[in-house]
Amino acid sequence: MRRAWIRYSTAARYALLEHLRNRLALVLVVFFIPTWITLVYLVIDGADVPFLLRATGETVVVHGNHVSKISGAVNAVTLIVGFMMFIVTFRSAEFDARLAMAGYPRTYLLAAKLTALLVAAALVCAYAVAVIRLYWAPEQPVMLWLSLLGAALAFGGIGVMLASLLRGELEGMFCIIMLSIIDMGLQNPVSNPASDSDIVTLLPTYGTMQTGVAAGFQDSVPVSHLFLGPLWFVCAVLVAATAFRLRTRDRRRSPLRRSPFSRAPGAGVRGVV
Repeated sequence: MRRAWIRYSTAARYALLEHLRNRLALVLVVFFIPTWITLVYLVIDGADVPFLLRATGETVVVHGNHVSKISGAVNAVTLIVGFMMFIVTFRSAEFDARLAMAGYPRTYLLAAKLTALLVAAALVCAYAVAVIRLYWAPEQPVMLWLSLLGAALAFGGIGVMLASLLRGELEGMFCIIMLSIIDMGLQNPVSNPASDSDIVTLLPTYGTMQTGVAAGFQDSVPVSHLFLGPLWFVCAVLVAATAFRLRTRDRRRSPLRRSPFSRAPGAGVRGVV
């Protein structure tokens, strides 16, 4: 048990340090979130708009500026956390593969990445809620934080998955940016009057917008929708873990299955194992 803890804590410490070294991500956290929410506050019209709240089975009338603050916060945290997890996972992929091939347990490496994701997502989402409260007091700020956390986890998992599947940083960043823009563009009732379309239920942050609107304007707690973001996270991480295992599996053949053309050990050049 002690050895397992040492392995996990060591990997988690290095994963967190990698995030702290990502200065661009830290700058985005500090400046992008308040800038984006402030621009929403200053620019978006405050006229009431209808929003289909499937979580409670009703159409509610929401303040356009306030609901845009929620969608802006979702857009900001998904971009930042997705970017952080993609960059860290992509740049450490070769080193992690060497550790795994050298015998370091894959489960500890993956658990360390997920720990770093959870810590980063929790802090970024708390900061986003704090900024929102400078301009507006949502009905349930804690549930709003939980809803944003679900979105951050979903895109963090997507970032890890893309880093495991793609071969270049540009492709991964493009996928994260476009997915976040499309996601929020379709779900914001101010920018898309047809946001009640059934197609939005397939988007990664659908559960977040549903619970976020409930948290901002009502006292209901749609628990089932809170788990939709973490469900996306689990599915994405499973894909990433499978890809990582396939990439780092031991491809050497067993001694019992040597090629008939390989030489016996000690006979000059060592045969292919």
